[in-house]
Amino acid sequence: MFRPRTFLTGLRGRTIAALLAAATVASLGVTGCASDDKPVGKTDAPLPTEIPAGTKLVLADQSERFKSVLQFSGELDKLPFKVEFANFVGGPAILEAFRAGAADVATVGDVPPIHAQVAGQDVPIIAAYQTNSTALKLAVAPGKTVATLADLKGKKIAYAEGTAQQAAVLRALAKAGLKPADVQLVRLQLAEFLDAVRTGQVDIAPLIEPNVTRLLRTPGASLIPDSETTGIYGGLAYLYARRSVVTDPAKAAATRALVAAYIRAYQWANTHQDEWARKYYVENQKVSADDAKRIVDSLGTYVFPHLDQQLVDRQQGTIDAIDKAGELPKKVRAADAFDLRFDAVVTQAVTESGAAFEPKAK
Repeated sequence: MFRPRTFLTGLRGRTIAALLAAATVASLGVTGCASDDKPVGKTDAPLPTEIPAGTKLVLADQSERFKSVLQFSGELDKLPFKVEFANFVGGPAILEAFRAGAADVATVGDVPPIHAQVAGQDVPIIAAYQTNSTALKLAVAPGKTVATLADLKGKKIAYAEGTAQQAAVLRALAKAGLKPADVQLVRLQLAEFLDAVRTGQVDIAPLIEPNVTRLLRTPGASLIPDSETTGIYGGLAYLYARRSVVTDPAKAAATRALVAAYIRAYQWANTHQDEWARKYYVENQKVSADDAKRIVDSLGTYVFPHLDQQLVDRQQGTIDAIDKAGELPKKVRAADAFDLRFDAVVTQAVTESGAAFEPKAK
């Protein structure tokens, strides 16, 4: 068994970042020509189960969250292949990692796969989890009074294309009867959102934990009430991979094992909330114990959707919302963004771990 002990941190991580930056520059103007940019298509071939010695996956992480939940749950040491982690901020950076062949599998929100499709990248969704749909908040800068979505008119709003926060902003505007032209969308990197709103560079920023908690430490900062923002965020997160990974026999078998570990790890977080809060949010993310508990409580219990038509339809709804706002360069089909072969793996792992499936829509 190969123990996954190598992580991309420190100097090595910065070297990877530099390589990705170079790949980004090199790819400008040639979107659709990378090695994975081939027509999207489904394969009926069953997922292989044999993982040859020496097989390795590079996992794109955000805030070391995936690495942490796998490690603390004990699932990391059980993986029967080598694994490396590369840490990124947001889906656009992960997309460049995919384009450069520097990552195999990634955890993201529901919007990055859409922008991957638009960019001609074939990176199918292979698993998902659902958290509380009120976990994303619209943060208000100190000194600003924004109590309703209608108050967004004319405001400067932090905006990052290709992220779940993008869809949340567009849904908030639509819910208020506003258009993007009715506000000032300030294009920033996700890592810049927190500082931008708490220093007043923007009036509004869509934040998720632990940045919501960090924002509330700022005197005068506030949140638009949940009663106003209901429905702007789905609470859906995905695991997705490059098509060449799920069609390569060795890496596809490793990815199959990873999907099962992903579900077991987050089910461990469900049943060990105090330990998860302490080890990840307090020790890794450096928030207080009280704040860590509030964060974990706000996310609720992780449940797991089937990879089925209901999930495809939800994803299509997000595509349609972005497209309706005029923020999608071309229309894409959600049905092309999934590898439904992994549903059998999801079903088995949820059932055997005692986790819960996401309830079916009525």
